[in-house]
Amino acid sequence: MESDGLDRVREIARAVREAGGRALIVGGWVRDHLVGLESKDVDLEVYGVSADRLRTLLERFDKVQTVGESFTVYKVSGIDVALPRRESKVGRGHRGFEVRGDPSMSVADAARRRDFTVNAIAYDPLDDEFLDPFHGREDLSRRVLRAVDLSSFGDDSLRVLRAVQFAARFDLHVDEGTKQICRTIPLNDLPAERIWGEMEKLLLAARRPSAGFALARELGVTSKLLPEMHALIDCPQEPDWHPEGDVWSHTLMVIDQARVRIDDLTRGPAAAMMLGAVCHDFGKPLTTAVIDGRIRSLDHEDAGVTPTLRLLDRLNIHTIDGFDVRHHVVGLVAHHLKPGMFRKSRDPVGPGAFRQLAQKVDLELLARLAKADCLGRRGAFDCSAMDWFLDRARQLGVEHQPPPPILKGRHLLALGLSPGPEVGKILKEVYEQQLDGHVTTEDDAIAAAQSVLRRAQ
Repeated sequence: MESDGLDRVREIARAVREAGGRALIVGGWVRDHLVGLESKDVDLEVYGVSADRLRTLLERFDKVQTVGESFTVYKVSGIDVALPRRESKVGRGHRGFEVRGDPSMSVADAARRRDFTVNAIAYDPLDDEFLDPFHGREDLSRRVLRAVDLSSFGDDSLRVLRAVQFAARFDLHVDEGTKQICRTIPLNDLPAERIWGEMEKLLLAARRPSAGFALARELGVTSKLLPEMHALIDCPQEPDWHPEGDVWSHTLMVIDQARVRIDDLTRGPAAAMMLGAVCHDFGKPLTTAVIDGRIRSLDHEDAGVTPTLRLLDRLNIHTIDGFDVRHHVVGLVAHHLKPGMFRKSRDPVGPGAFRQLAQKVDLELLARLAKADCLGRRGAFDCSAMDWFLDRARQLGVEHQPPPPILKGRHLLALGLSPGPEVGKILKEVYEQQLDGHVTTEDDAIAAAQSVLRRAQ
């Protein structure tokens, strides 16, 4: 958090102290601070002050927004301020809790409800003091992820997925007791958005997401929630091309290679890229066979589309920040071999093929994924085809989208056509000619439309 934000936190903490209470920073900010990472979000937990009095106190600083359903959280100046909470399990699922604020709780009791010891550390911004009743700082130094309370850890099934992404993001190993309880927790109560929320953090925030997926396999998460990915385990590959082993091993290497190629992307394209890496070989278990003594996976690109759509449906992934992630993930899976095929084609691949392909997927993302696919193997391979492919797409100006249609509806209306389905059919046919390179100017487009009309007469 920026220094001015911390200044506001200290101002609130002083006001709380003057009112006879104590305000502590809790949660992710403390953990991130201890490992040297910046954290934008800060949560304050206030002891010894009632909810009504706390709100009145906060109104001195800025407009106060009340959030939360069964308990009170105040949001002021971008800071979440809450009372310590008591939780009771009253129903099934991630949301099956009765929660109420209790300013009389001890710091240790409040911390006990948290998932992992590394998230159960509090910090007093006035006294510069850490309050760590469950030894989270020691676990951080030992790089251990450990449940705070094994007896209640399983009450919230989302914690299993949080273990996966935390372990990968912070390079932690999960202690055996926590692993054992994670393996026993059913995950069939989790809504799609919560599963994707944790998976997105793993894919976009961890430097080596493969570590999280390896842990997910160990904990039984992939078999329960990602069956299309779990099917990659033990699916063989031709050793000459994939000395790393089965498709699972290759996919994890590709995921890590893709991760180092998204830092300059916004959230939507980055998510599409990483999901493309996860899904790109989903078709191999369906197509792999020994042909003429060699392991082949013919047409696995096309075969991978259906299982990819199943996964995207289960995670309810469509558009993220205005970017059609679903469309591009499918395009990446269906065409991830194209950059290499275009480069190695005996007959030079013309501009039309690039323009046609640009309708189906972002060609820069495709080149990046293909490069990750090529490098996601053990051994030395020539991966220059992907650089050539991207250079060519950029020369043609189609690295992110196909060219806009030259022929417009107004041109056809000027030729005497009335609005209707026929206009759409002609626009589509002429656009196909444009993509193939036969139509390059407005005059060409109008002439092509006239030719289509003559054929129809």
